[in-house]
Amino acid sequence: MVHAFTIQPASYTTFEDETEQLEQCKEWGLLSEKAAKTKAFFYKGNGMNLPCGIVGFVDKMTAVIEFDNKQLHCIHPSYLKEMQAANYSQRGTGSADSTEAEVLELETLQEDAPAIVEANVETNVEASVEELEVKKVPKEPKKEKVKKEKAPKLQLPEEKVKMIATVKEFTTVPNNFSDTEDEVIIYEAVSMIEPEMEIGEAWSSHSATLKKLELEIGDKLSFECKIVAKKLSKHPVPYKINNPAKLQKVTS
Repeated sequence: MVHAFTIQPASYTTFEDETEQLEQCKEWGLLSEKAAKTKAFFYKGNGMNLPCGIVGFVDKMTAVIEFDNKQLHCIHPSYLKEMQAANYSQRGTGSADSTEAEVLELETLQEDAPAIVEANVETNVEASVEELEVKKVPKEPKKEKVKKEKAPKLQLPEEKVKMIATVKEFTTVPNNFSDTEDEVIIYEAVSMIEPEMEIGEAWSSHSATLKKLELEIGDKLSFECKIVAKKLSKHPVPYKINNPAKLQKVTS
C-alpha cells in the first residue's frame, strides 16, 4: 500500500550505527537518557496507526522515518513524540503534518546610537538680558562607522574527525521537547588533529558515555566525532560535537 501523505526527503543523512541513532533520539526527547536501545514508533493521524522506524535526518529539526512499505517521510521530532501518546488524536482535518510545530531560535542585536546636540551661548556684555543670543555650534560631520569584519566561517568536514579539547564548563540548557533541562559540556581549546584546524569553543551533550569518564573542569580529551555549526542556546558557543567516540583523557 502506497501512503499518499508522505513528504519524501530530497536527501538525508542516515545513522551510521545504532549508537548514533540512540544518541540522536535522546537529543530529540524521543527516548529517555537511561534508554539502552531504541523502541518501536508509530505514526498516527487520519485514522492511521502505522509502525515506523527512525532511519536518519535532513537536519536537526527534521527526522526521516521509514514505513513497512519502505516509503520515507519527513517529520518534526516533537510531532512524532506527540504521536506516541496513547490518547493521541489527530487535530484538524487537513494533511497529517499540517499541525507540526517548528522550533526556531531568534537572535536580535540592538544598537543604541543617541544623537548629541551641542549649543554654545555667546553673551554680548553690552547687550541687555533680553538681547542674549543663543547660537548653535555647527554639528561635526558624522563619523562613518567602522564595520568590524566577521571571522570567516569554518569549512567543517562532514565525516568523523579526530579532535582534542579541554573541559571548560558544565551547564544545562532548556529542552524544547520536555520539562527537564539538558546537561551539556562546554569545551575550550578545541582543535582537529586530522586534518589540523583550530575550532576554539564547542559543546556537546553530557551523555551517559561521557559521564562514565567522571570529567572535571580542565580535563583534556581526545576523541573521534562529527562537528557541526550549531549554536548552544543562551551561550556564545557556535559549534557542536556530535556522538564522540574513542574517548580518552590526555595527560600533560
